[in-house]
Amino acid sequence: MAVMGKSGFADIPALFGRMTGDEKHEWAAASTLDVLWVLYDRVLDVSPDRVDDPDRDRFLLSKGHGPMAYYAVLAAKGYLDPSTLDTWTEWDSPLGLHPDRVLVKGAEIGSGSLGHGLPIAVGTALGLRLQGRTARTFVLVGDAELDEGSNHEAIALAGRLGLDRLVTVVVDNASGTYGWPGGVAKRFEVEGWQTSTVDGRDHDALHGAFTREHTGRPLAVVAEIGKGER
Repeated sequence: MAVMGKSGFADIPALFGRMTGDEKHEWAAASTLDVLWVLYDRVLDVSPDRVDDPDRDRFLLSKGHGPMAYYAVLAAKGYLDPSTLDTWTEWDSPLGLHPDRVLVKGAEIGSGSLGHGLPIAVGTALGLRLQGRTARTFVLVGDAELDEGSNHEAIALAGRLGLDRLVTVVVDNASGTYGWPGGVAKRFEVEGWQTSTVDGRDHDALHGAFTREHTGRPLAVVAEIGKGER
């Protein structure tokens, strides 16, 4: 269970609004707000004073081109001073247009080109299993990322290895070029994953999906968001 911070979800829009200057990716970030909040507030076993604890859960942001929501949630949970949000897009700000794990407390990976987060998450989950740890690995991807070949390979491998401490969250705003016959969840199901598809703004539904039992199989949660929905 995540440690409660000083702020609640009602404070998130104001924190998010302190960051301006990247209108291109503002909506991509806004589409992840509810998912990120539920993870950090109700699911992840993490806290600002345990960023180096080997038994902490891992959260990897693969959808890294829209990190504004991620920074807002980290600030709400005590990883960042909220005043840092005001430096967003400034040349000397630690808050880059992609998160940097060296500069941002709590960030597990430095994201860049799309399609890398899920393969890294598979390696992370496998490494934790080999170490005998029970920590979970969560990775957030966008639906369009699933067009990347690296993700196809990661999905297949995770299913075959039965990585049941791995959860992939797909924020599905129908932005993928090709999609998948039968829907995004089907892409994972054919490789042996357990799946849930929920309203990406419904906190209770998200929580239920994230904590669903999936013994022996990785879990994919598809969080559906209407295109352009705030």
